[in-house]
Amino acid sequence: MNALLLVDLQNDFMPDGALGVKEADQILPIINKLLEMPFDVIVATKDWHPSDHGSFAKNHRKQPGEHVILGGLDQVLWPVHCVQKTNGAEFAIGWNSTKVKKVFYKGTDKNIDSYSAFFDNGHLKSTGLDDYLKENSVENIFIAGVTTDYCVKYSVLDALYLGYHVYTISDACKAVNLNEKDEDESYKAMRSAGAKIITSKEIAL
Repeated sequence: MNALLLVDLQNDFMPDGALGVKEADQILPIINKLLEMPFDVIVATKDWHPSDHGSFAKNHRKQPGEHVILGGLDQVLWPVHCVQKTNGAEFAIGWNSTKVKKVFYKGTDKNIDSYSAFFDNGHLKSTGLDDYLKENSVENIFIAGVTTDYCVKYSVLDALYLGYHVYTISDACKAVNLNEKDEDESYKAMRSAGAKIITSKEIAL
Protein backbone atom coordinates (compact mmCIF):
# COMPACT_ATOMS: atom_id res chain seq x y z
CA MET A 1 0.00 0.00 0.00
CA ASN A 2 1.21 3.46 -0.94
CA ALA A 3 0.63 6.64 1.06
CA LEU A 4 1.07 10.26 0.05
CA LEU A 5 2.08 12.44 3.01
CA LEU A 6 1.73 16.19 2.50
CA VAL A 7 3.61 18.24 5.06
CA ASP A 8 2.45 21.64 6.32
CA LEU A 9 0.92 23.13 3.16
CA GLN A 10 -0.44 26.04 5.19
CA ASN A 11 -0.94 29.76 4.60
CA ASP A 12 1.84 30.86 6.96
CA PHE A 13 4.43 28.89 4.97
CA MET A 14 3.45 30.41 1.63
CA PRO A 15 5.64 33.30 0.36
CA ASP A 16 3.45 36.01 1.89
CA GLY A 17 2.91 34.14 5.16
CA ALA A 18 4.25 34.77 8.65
CA LEU A 19 7.07 32.27 8.05
CA GLY A 20 7.11 32.59 4.31
CA VAL A 21 9.05 30.05 2.26
CA LYS A 22 10.31 31.38 -1.05
CA GLU A 23 8.40 29.91 -4.03
CA ALA A 24 6.41 27.53 -1.81
CA ASP A 25 3.29 28.38 -3.81
CA GLN A 26 5.00 27.05 -6.95
CA ILE A 27 4.80 23.46 -5.73
CA LEU A 28 1.00 23.55 -5.36
CA PRO A 29 0.25 22.64 -9.02
CA ILE A 30 2.55 19.63 -8.59
CA ILE A 31 0.75 18.72 -5.37
CA ASN A 32 -2.53 18.74 -7.30
CA LYS A 33 -1.05 16.37 -9.88
CA LEU A 34 0.07 14.04 -7.09
CA LEU A 35 -3.47 14.09 -5.70
CA GLU A 36 -4.75 12.68 -8.99
CA MET A 37 -2.45 9.66 -8.72
CA PRO A 38 -3.86 6.39 -7.34
CA PHE A 39 -2.38 6.52 -3.83
CA ASP A 40 -4.10 4.16 -1.41
CA VAL A 41 -3.93 6.66 1.46
CA ILE A 42 -3.57 10.45 1.39
CA VAL A 43 -2.73 12.21 4.65
CA ALA A 44 -1.49 15.66 5.61
CA THR A 45 0.00 17.46 8.58
CA LYS A 46 -0.64 20.85 10.08
CA ASP A 47 1.65 22.82 12.32
CA TRP A 48 -0.84 23.68 15.08
CA HIS A 49 0.78 25.83 17.73
CA PRO A 50 -0.67 27.48 20.83
CA SER A 51 0.03 31.23 20.86
CA ASP A 52 2.49 30.80 23.75
CA HIS A 53 4.55 28.16 21.97
CA GLY A 54 8.17 27.97 23.05
CA SER A 55 9.52 28.03 19.49
CA PHE A 56 8.27 31.59 18.93
CA ALA A 57 11.02 34.21 19.23
CA LYS A 58 8.49 36.74 20.51
CA ASN A 59 7.79 34.62 23.59
CA HIS A 60 11.48 34.80 24.58
CA ARG A 61 11.93 38.47 23.59
CA LYS A 62 14.50 37.29 21.07
CA GLN A 63 14.86 37.41 17.29
CA PRO A 64 14.00 34.65 14.80
CA GLY A 65 17.08 32.56 14.09
CA GLU A 66 18.38 32.76 17.65
CA HIS A 67 18.50 29.58 19.75
CA VAL A 68 17.19 28.54 23.16
CA ILE A 69 16.82 25.25 25.02
CA LEU A 70 13.26 23.92 24.79
CA GLY A 71 12.23 20.60 26.25
CA GLY A 72 15.90 19.88 26.91
CA LEU A 73 16.74 20.30 23.21
CA ASP A 74 18.37 23.02 21.13
CA GLN A 75 15.58 25.05 19.53
CA VAL A 76 15.89 27.56 16.71
CA LEU A 77 13.40 30.38 17.21
CA TRP A 78 10.82 31.27 14.57
CA PRO A 79 8.36 34.08 13.90
CA VAL A 80 4.88 33.45 15.31
CA HIS A 81 3.24 31.09 12.83
CA CYS A 82 0.45 28.53 12.40
CA VAL A 83 -1.34 29.49 15.60
CA GLN A 84 -4.31 27.23 16.25
CA LYS A 85 -7.61 28.38 14.71
CA THR A 86 -6.04 31.29 12.78
CA ASN A 87 -6.07 31.79 9.03
CA GLY A 88 -2.31 31.27 8.91
CA ALA A 89 -2.78 27.72 10.16
CA GLU A 90 -5.35 26.84 7.49
CA PHE A 91 -4.39 24.94 4.37
CA ALA A 92 -3.17 27.23 1.60
CA ILE A 93 -5.44 28.08 -1.28
CA GLY A 94 -4.27 26.50 -4.52
CA TRP A 95 -4.26 22.80 -3.74
CA ASN A 96 -7.15 20.40 -3.37
CA SER A 97 -7.08 19.64 0.35
CA THR A 98 -10.47 17.90 0.09
CA LYS A 99 -8.56 14.87 -1.20
CA VAL A 100 -6.87 14.43 2.19
CA LYS A 101 -8.34 11.53 4.13
CA LYS A 102 -6.95 12.48 7.55
CA VAL A 103 -5.02 15.43 9.02
CA PHE A 104 -2.44 15.03 11.79
CA TYR A 105 -1.59 17.95 14.05
CA LYS A 106 1.90 18.67 15.39
CA GLY A 107 3.56 21.28 17.56
CA THR A 108 0.57 21.37 19.89
CA ASP A 109 2.62 21.22 23.13
CA LYS A 110 4.04 24.64 24.01
CA ASN A 111 7.03 23.07 25.74
CA ILE A 112 8.49 21.20 22.75
CA ASP A 113 8.51 21.65 18.99
CA SER A 114 7.49 19.00 16.48
CA TYR A 115 9.06 19.08 13.04
CA SER A 116 8.26 15.47 12.19
CA ALA A 117 4.84 14.27 11.10
CA PHE A 118 5.28 11.31 13.46
CA PHE A 119 6.72 12.56 16.77
CA ASP A 120 7.69 15.68 18.68
CA ASN A 121 11.37 16.59 18.53
CA GLY A 122 12.14 14.60 21.67
CA HIS A 123 10.28 11.49 20.45
CA LEU A 124 8.19 11.72 23.63
CA LYS A 125 4.74 11.77 22.03
CA SER A 126 3.37 10.32 18.80
CA THR A 127 1.00 12.18 16.50
CA GLY A 128 -0.82 8.93 15.73
CA LEU A 129 0.29 8.91 12.11
CA ASP A 130 2.35 5.73 12.39
CA ASP A 131 -0.56 3.80 13.94
CA TYR A 132 -2.89 5.07 11.22
CA LEU A 133 -0.57 4.07 8.39
CA LYS A 134 0.06 0.63 9.85
CA GLU A 135 -3.71 0.10 10.33
CA ASN A 136 -3.99 0.77 6.60
CA SER A 137 -1.12 -1.62 5.76
CA VAL A 138 1.01 1.15 4.27
CA GLU A 139 4.59 0.17 3.40
CA ASN A 140 5.64 2.95 1.03
CA ILE A 141 5.40 6.65 1.87
CA PHE A 142 5.81 9.40 -0.70
CA ILE A 143 6.48 12.73 1.03
CA ALA A 144 6.07 16.29 -0.25
CA GLY A 145 5.58 19.74 1.24
CA VAL A 146 7.47 22.28 3.33
CA THR A 147 10.04 22.69 4.48
CA THR A 148 12.63 20.38 2.94
CA ASP A 149 15.20 21.23 5.59
CA TYR A 150 12.97 20.90 8.65
CA CYS A 151 9.54 19.25 8.69
CA VAL A 152 9.98 17.23 5.49
CA LYS A 153 13.46 16.05 6.47
CA TYR A 154 12.50 14.98 9.99
CA SER A 155 9.33 13.28 8.73
CA VAL A 156 11.42 11.32 6.24
CA LEU A 157 13.98 10.31 8.86
CA ASP A 158 11.29 9.18 11.30
CA ALA A 159 9.44 7.25 8.59
CA LEU A 160 12.65 5.37 7.80
CA TYR A 161 13.24 4.74 11.51
CA LEU A 162 9.73 3.27 11.72
CA GLY A 163 10.48 0.85 8.88
CA TYR A 164 8.75 2.39 5.87
CA HIS A 165 10.13 2.65 2.35
CA VAL A 166 10.36 6.40 1.82
CA TYR A 167 10.39 8.53 -1.30
CA THR A 168 10.97 12.28 -1.10
CA ILE A 169 9.39 14.08 -4.07
CA SER A 170 11.96 16.81 -4.62
CA ASP A 171 10.01 18.96 -7.10
CA ALA A 172 7.09 19.05 -4.65
CA CYS A 173 9.17 20.35 -1.72
CA LYS A 174 10.63 23.75 -0.81
CA ALA A 175 13.25 24.68 1.77
CA VAL A 176 13.38 27.67 4.10
CA ASN A 177 17.22 27.69 3.94
CA LEU A 178 18.13 29.64 7.08
CA ASN A 179 21.63 28.74 5.93
CA GLU A 180 22.54 28.56 2.26
CA LYS A 181 23.39 24.85 2.18
CA ASP A 182 20.54 23.56 4.37
CA GLU A 183 18.53 22.12 1.50
CA ASP A 184 21.49 20.24 0.00
CA GLU A 185 22.56 18.94 3.41
CA SER A 186 19.01 17.77 4.10
CA TYR A 187 18.83 15.77 0.89
CA LYS A 188 22.21 14.21 1.75
CA ALA A 189 20.92 13.24 5.21
CA MET A 190 17.72 11.74 3.80
CA ARG A 191 19.58 9.79 1.14
CA SER A 192 22.18 8.53 3.62
CA ALA A 193 19.41 7.27 5.91
CA GLY A 194 17.86 5.27 3.06
CA ALA A 195 15.31 7.54 1.41
CA LYS A 196 15.00 7.68 -2.36
CA ILE A 197 14.95 11.22 -3.77
CA ILE A 198 12.71 11.31 -6.82
CA THR A 199 10.66 13.73 -8.90
CA SER A 200 6.91 13.57 -9.38
CA LYS A 201 7.41 12.33 -12.95
CA GLU A 202 9.25 9.24 -11.68
CA ILE A 203 6.32 7.96 -9.61
CA ALA A 204 4.84 4.72 -10.92
CA LEU A 205 2.13 3.23 -8.72
